[in-house]
Amino acid sequence: MNAVRLAIPDLVLFEPRVFGDERGFFFESFHQQRFEEAIGREVRFVQDNHSQSADKVLRGLHYQVRQPQGKLVRVVSGSVFDVAVDLRKGSPSFGKWAGEILSAENRKQLWIPEGFAHGFLVLSASAECVYKSTAYYAPEHERCIAWDDPALAIDWPLQGAPVLSARDQAGTTLAEADLFA
Repeated sequence: MNAVRLAIPDLVLFEPRVFGDERGFFFESFHQQRFEEAIGREVRFVQDNHSQSADKVLRGLHYQVRQPQGKLVRVVSGSVFDVAVDLRKGSPSFGKWAGEILSAENRKQLWIPEGFAHGFLVLSASAECVYKSTAYYAPEHERCIAWDDPALAIDWPLQGAPVLSARDQAGTTLAEADLFA
């Protein structure tokens, strides 16, 4: 497995070695020791999540102010543009974002540590995302930053308007958001 640090160094893109022949393919989707060596610390995952979304659905930008979640995200069907925004006030990359296309075809995974907001835009007819989380979901601590906040200027590969939930339509701006110290 190849680990690539992105423009925000705490974000790591994992590219698996895929072994395939006429029968199909095999790859190691997770290896605890290699994962921890790549990110430089120990991690304990406590929850796996699986979501399915239709074309042009945009989910996010979500985070939890207490019980912050680190996430290891991958796509098992379709493709998405996956985005992480640094919400750590003292970070040199505070307010910056990075995005990657994750797909069933490229099998890449994105590590998003605690202290980041996360969102994605579906690029295919539908997509299924699977992600491991370092903390349990706590709806009372969940927050949402507007996907189109001009201060973030995320370059979503979108033609027309996205499909949003009511919660995502009500996202706040970065300037109004509860942030991490």
